[in-house]
Amino acid sequence: MQTQQLVPLALPRGQKLFCELCRGPATLRCGSCAVTYYCDVEHQSADWVSIHEKICQLLIPLRTTLPFYNSEEERKHGREQKLRREKFLAELTQAVAQNFLLEGKHEDAIPAALHSLKFSISVHSSNAVELVPAYLILAEAGLGLGHLTQAEEYLSQAQWIILKNSHCSNAIQSDFHRNLGLLHAAKGNFEDSLYHLANDIYFSSCAFGTNHMAVSGGYFHMANVFFRQNRMDIADSLYTEVTNIWHHHFSHFISLQYHTLMTPAELDMLAEEEETTEEVLDAKQRAEAKQMLSAILEIREQSPRPQLPQIAKILHTLAMFHYLILDVPKAHELVMKLLQVMKKLPKYEPSESLHQLVKLLKSKPIYAK
Repeated sequence: MQTQQLVPLALPRGQKLFCELCRGPATLRCGSCAVTYYCDVEHQSADWVSIHEKICQLLIPLRTTLPFYNSEEERKHGREQKLRREKFLAELTQAVAQNFLLEGKHEDAIPAALHSLKFSISVHSSNAVELVPAYLILAEAGLGLGHLTQAEEYLSQAQWIILKNSHCSNAIQSDFHRNLGLLHAAKGNFEDSLYHLANDIYFSSCAFGTNHMAVSGGYFHMANVFFRQNRMDIADSLYTEVTNIWHHHFSHFISLQYHTLMTPAELDMLAEEEETTEEVLDAKQRAEAKQMLSAILEIREQSPRPQLPQIAKILHTLAMFHYLILDVPKAHELVMKLLQVMKKLPKYEPSESLHQLVKLLKSKPIYAK
């Protein structure tokens, strides 16, 4: 990271420069690209760690004076090239911000999300529905940091755009209502939280289907609200629903891999197993599955009256999850724990899915990952 101090007297008269992050008066700039300005070294460092290091040189052609074009055709080509660059940067910065959220690095996500918002506005206009994902990332980062007022402001911006765009997708509305539900839960407004989380479940069901993994998040966060209200019977049924959704999904892929393993004609396809695994869960789904299922297992095990069938179900689900993300040692550990629980349940018959998982684990070294 290179820093150059600005000399106010050297700037053109009337020109004002603003910080990339806070829009305050700039006192320095990036010494590498020389087109990005900051109010202090702290904001420059935050931007560099988040996104600027990746896009530093890409900003130069966007923030320097356009060359002189000799024809309308050249001008059109120049505008199209600039638009393509801005679209690429809007997508890149959004992806980086989302990855920081998945890693729990909420503070690092903010500069990248702000860049995504700016590029999206430049490409689509300030009221376009394409801006909503950036606002939701900023809101989620604010919630993660406990900055509820800031999160509420970003959600208000997102809501205004959604209301003005009747063609807004069900998936975006689901994400919006989930964040709004989490905001109200953080503020202690449980009834409002449940209302928005119910909307999250509705819109995600419309977008993906009632038993899709995307729906499980709404059930999980709603269960957490009931748990905080000590309404344990409702919370328990919702945690069970979350477990069932993931269990069904993982069982399907365990079955596919098992039949691939047991079919002699297709043994040579085992080398492509990792490619198949990539289709099971993307990065966001992996993070959500691990968060939700681990939390449910902890709640089940710490319950004053542990229900062993429910513990067995969540252990089985987590074991399949870790196998599918190629964490074989953890999957083996969970299966061993599951078998110990099952010994206390004489009437609990191992499912076909569990038999298949055990066979798959035996086919791989325990140290594989």
